[in-house]
Amino acid sequence: MDGDEVEVVVAHNEHATLRVGDVFVKIDADQTRSDVEVEAMALAPIPTPEILWRKPPALALAALPGTALGHLGEPSPASPAAWAAAGAAVRILHDAPLPPWPGQSLDELAARLADECEWLVANDVLPADVVTRNRRLAETALRPWTPVFIHGDLQVDHVFVAGDEVTGVVDWSEASQGDALFDLATLTLGHKEHLGDVIAGYGVDVDRDLIRAWWSLRCLTNVRWLAEHGYGSPDGFPEVAVLRAQ
Repeated sequence: MDGDEVEVVVAHNEHATLRVGDVFVKIDADQTRSDVEVEAMALAPIPTPEILWRKPPALALAALPGTALGHLGEPSPASPAAWAAAGAAVRILHDAPLPPWPGQSLDELAARLADECEWLVANDVLPADVVTRNRRLAETALRPWTPVFIHGDLQVDHVFVAGDEVTGVVDWSEASQGDALFDLATLTLGHKEHLGDVIAGYGVDVDRDLIRAWWSLRCLTNVRWLAEHGYGSPDGFPEVAVLRAQ
C-alpha cells in the first residue's frame, strides 16, 4: 500500500470508513455494530468482503471487485441483468437460516416513525400534507411478517457488480431478522425503474404497494439523521425527492 493516499469514504461522530489502496478500515465507537457486521458476514450465504484484521475499534476489510450497482439520486449505469442478479442474491440471503439476534419490533418501528414525522413537520422540513400522506402509506408496511435474514441497510451503493454478476455486498452492521420487503425496498429506493428487474431476479412475486410503503418509511425515518450528520440541506436529499413524488 506504499504511496496510496488515505480516502475518507464516510466520516461522522458515530463511525468512519477510510480507504487505503484495496483496504477499507472501518472505525466504529459502537462495537456492537462491528460484532453484528462480523457475525453477519460469517453467516451470509452470498459474497462479502474478506476480513483482513480486527483491532477494536477498527475493522479492516478487503475491497470487493467491481463497482457499486448505483448511487441514490443518480441514474444507475448497471444493466437490467445486473439488477436481476442483485435480486437473486437477496433471495439467497432471505432463504438462509435466521441470524440469532432479532430485529426491530413493530412497536419500535411505529414509535420511530411517529417521532420522525413530528420532527419533519415541527422543523418545516416538508409540508405537513407530504408527511401525512407518506406516513399513512408507511404505516401499511407495519403489519406482521414472517422474518427472514435481512441485510438491513441494502442501499444500492452496498451491492457490488462486475458486468452482470454480483461480486459482493458490504456494510452488514444492520443485519437482523426482518421483513424481506424492507431489503427489496431499500435496494430499489430512488430506482423504481429497476424494481421489475430486481423482482424478476428475486424469483417470487411480491406486493409492490408494500415496497412503496417501505420507501416512504425509510425516507421519513432517515431525513433527520442525514441532516444532523452533515449531509447538507434536506431540500437536496434524494429521500426528500422520493417523499415528494410518492
